Formats: sequence, C-alpha cells, structure tokens
Amino acid sequence: MADVAEVVTGRGLRYAVIGAMAAAFHGVVRASLDADALVSLQIREAESLRKALADAGYRAVLRVGDLEDPIPGLIEVTDAHGNRVDLLVGLRGMDPDLLGRTTQVSLAGSPLEIVGREDFIALKAFAGGPVDLEDARAVIAQRERSLDLDLLRRLARRFGSSTAQLVEDLIAGR
Repeated sequence: MADVAEVVTGRGLRYAVIGAMAAAFHGVVRASLDADALVSLQIREAESLRKALADAGYRAVLRVGDLEDPIPGLIEVTDAHGNRVDLLVGLRGMDPDLLGRTTQVSLAGSPLEIVGREDFIALKAFAGGPVDLEDARAVIAQRERSLDLDLLRRLARRFGSSTAQLVEDLIAGR
C-alpha cells in the first residue's frame, strides 16, 4: 500500500486507506489479503493513473462499473509477490470532504492517509456485509463517546436512507 500510495501522491492525487488496514488503525484487527483505498480521481482520468502504476512495475488493471454500480471504477494493482491493492475510483454517495478527514500514519517509514472514524463507519454501513458491520460495531464500541454522531449521521444519509437507518441501528447497539 505504501508504495502504491507513493505513486498516487506523486501524481498529485489524494487518497484514503479504507478496508482492513483502516480497521486495524481504528482498533479492529482482522486478516485480509489485500489493501483498499479511495482515490480522488474522475473515472476519465483513471487510465492515466493505471498507466503510471504499470510504468512503476505493477500489474494494474482498470475495471469500470456500469451506471448502477456504486463504484465507478477500480484499479486492481498487484506486484511480483502477489500483494494487491484495490484503488476505488470514487464511490457514489461519498462525502467529498472525506479526504480532508484522514489521519496520516507511518508504515515502515512511509506516510499513509487513513480514513477517519466516522467516514469508516459510514462506508462500512454502506457496504453492509457481515464483516463490514462487525467492523463498524467494533469501532463504535471502542470510542462511542468521542464519535461525532452528527457527522456520522450526515455521512450515512449521503449513502441513502437504508444506510442511515443501519447507522442508527449500529449506534443503538443493534
């Protein structure tokens, strides 16, 4: 992830690590075979990033979603060792200020931008899978008193009424 992030930021792009790496940062450790990040990029510009990653020695494949897909595009990046990073090229409903609420951490001396807690919970609720919801519950339980509930509710509403209701259920401990 750190090497891919270097290529991304070298092109002047912003990103936020999401998924299992972000979960670990927020206190929920679980196994995963890949890393995930959201990239601040329009789908029409994704091919340029894909090419830059390929030029840096990675296998990089751009997949474009259809009109119904909440993820407009995804760049799947793999290295010679089988490590994988999925770069989500946007996400329908995502708050455009998400990238301004990241926390920078160091991984082996390289900076990484990790998605903020409230954004992480809203993203997990939107994804809605069993592991996603367990991640969200665990993060809420660890630091419920310090969560910005107004922000969390606003972020969830951006993803639609079902996500907003799911966040309410998570906050209530259901």
